[in-house]
Amino acid sequence: MHCPARKDSLVRDNRGVHMALVKVKSLDGTHFDSLEFLPERGYGPGLILIHGIFGLSAAMQQKCMQFASLGYVTLCPNLFWRQNVTTGLDDVTGEANWDQARKLYTNFDVEAGVRDLLAVLAYLRQSPKCSGHVGALGFCLGSRLSFLLAARADINCAVGYYGVGLDSMTDEIFDVRVPYLLHLAGRDKLIPDLIRTKLLKVLDRNSAITTHIYPAAEHGFARLEAPTYHKESCDLANQRTVDFLSAHLH
Repeated sequence: MHCPARKDSLVRDNRGVHMALVKVKSLDGTHFDSLEFLPERGYGPGLILIHGIFGLSAAMQQKCMQFASLGYVTLCPNLFWRQNVTTGLDDVTGEANWDQARKLYTNFDVEAGVRDLLAVLAYLRQSPKCSGHVGALGFCLGSRLSFLLAARADINCAVGYYGVGLDSMTDEIFDVRVPYLLHLAGRDKLIPDLIRTKLLKVLDRNSAITTHIYPAAEHGFARLEAPTYHKESCDLANQRTVDFLSAHLH
């Protein structure tokens, strides 16, 4: 049976967006790759897009294009470079790619990843292309990292989709002093109901953090190519994200 192509709720006219591979200097002096997407005018607020377990996939690059088309100087760093990975995993339905993605996740050094993101933040702040305001947006693994940036860095705002692993970081929740937006799936098997309930109780005590729960959604509901993609939840979450970034970065 033929299924109609899905349409991403963030789709914009990407004409005029320019993509380039840039080198970012890590805090220990090594250089690593990041994809830079410039809006048509070549200038704007900065946005760090933080990939999930599939790395710099085609889907992640498409999201970068979309945010650049909204006027953001968008950088997506390859956070798996320390594991000698240079490309993303695009076939998310293939078991071999899932196995590789799980290994990348298991072996990922979160603290090193945060340091690399601090280097990306410095790169953007020093760039003449960037207005100086910088936000972060992360998916899955990236949502944990966007949260840590909000807790530890002088970033202007941050957004997370799915919030996996945040329940192990409750000691840093009150370190968040910048606006942080978190989208949680109500049927996320990676965050059981009891854990989600306890996490929300802590999150709600910090007025800088805004949470939205999507009751019908599962993990990965905003990933267009995922079997758990849920258009209604995705559209609502994406619109809230666009409004949030506009409010805090412009």
